[in-house]
Amino acid sequence: MGREGQCPKLKKRPGQSIEDQTRLAAPRPPADAMPEVDRLMRQALADGVFPGAVLLAARGGEVLVHAAYGIANIRTRQSVTTTTVFDLASLTKPLATTLAVMLLCQQGRLEPDQCLAAGIPATVHADQREITIAQLLAHTSGLPDYRPYYRELAVLPESERRSHLRHRLLNEPLLHPPGTKVLYSDLDFMLLEWVVESAAGQRLDRFLAGQVYAPLQAAPLFFIDHQQPAPPAVYAATEQCAWRGRLVEAEVHDENAHALGGIAGHAGLFGTAAAVHTILAELLAAYHGQSTGRLFRSEVVRRFWQPVPGAGRALGFDLPAAVGSSCGRFFPPDSIGHLGFTGTSFWIHRAQQLSVILLTNRVHPSRRNIAIRQFRPQIHDAVMQALSDMA
Repeated sequence: MGREGQCPKLKKRPGQSIEDQTRLAAPRPPADAMPEVDRLMRQALADGVFPGAVLLAARGGEVLVHAAYGIANIRTRQSVTTTTVFDLASLTKPLATTLAVMLLCQQGRLEPDQCLAAGIPATVHADQREITIAQLLAHTSGLPDYRPYYRELAVLPESERRSHLRHRLLNEPLLHPPGTKVLYSDLDFMLLEWVVESAAGQRLDRFLAGQVYAPLQAAPLFFIDHQQPAPPAVYAATEQCAWRGRLVEAEVHDENAHALGGIAGHAGLFGTAAAVHTILAELLAAYHGQSTGRLFRSEVVRRFWQPVPGAGRALGFDLPAAVGSSCGRFFPPDSIGHLGFTGTSFWIHRAQQLSVILLTNRVHPSRRNIAIRQFRPQIHDAVMQALSDMA
């Protein structure tokens, strides 16, 4: 079981691996700063909640604890460190696709109330024509939550898969009229990827790398393109996949994203807890109108973090559930966060500028392990209590 200090943001140097860059930095406070939190994380390993994890808690840009636990791969017994790269799963939605939409709105190339029909170069059927970008972001489009498209995509040449998927999306019957009900949907963000690509004039991953992650020095955050070798790093393994017939490591866990070559609007982003913190610190600084907000304007972040009436969500981000929220008891109703299927999450207390990032490989080796559902609120309560004691 490994446990290391946090490393400050690093600008990537040519020829350096992620591990090489990290060795150059001085450590930050480890988990000893929060003994009860440390105990709960160790107990979670013993109870099989996950094989490995990284926990980071921060106030604004100041990291208060950054600790690694357990193993990245149960076969190799590779230890998790604070530089281990995790499959962020649905954190792709807020930390990739939503950020791209936010920046394009800030640049005047998109508007949240813009209709889907005006955002993509295709004929949109009548029932989908009035779906807005905001409704896609808030999961009120009326589209189904999930479809196993990968089964039909996998038999097609890779060059034809994305266009085939988009044809299928535009022919997907709505379950209810747009704006009338909330249903968390991967399909919403598959369409948003298309909207971003059309507005930006380039692929989602390339737009983010050049326009968002590089300016913020948010590294490592990246998609793994199947046409290119995965960046050198220690990766947290995910599932023993029956469909692929192998243990998934350094490739996206989500089957639909995998069938699309690793790049999708709903899943596919990889990164470390420190890189996620860089993004969250930027958004918090911008929200509060602080000069450290380098990329996003305050009014844009505030617009996207504003609760959508009747949805229980913000635009591209989650709000705490009224009962049994994963963020526990001490995050207020206007907190901002998101969960990822592989066992990842972040939550932000916007008033106190507190953020908690938990990255795990709870699906390793099987997605049937759902013990993290009970653990998430416990660890968030413990972190918030520890932060209160430290104040």
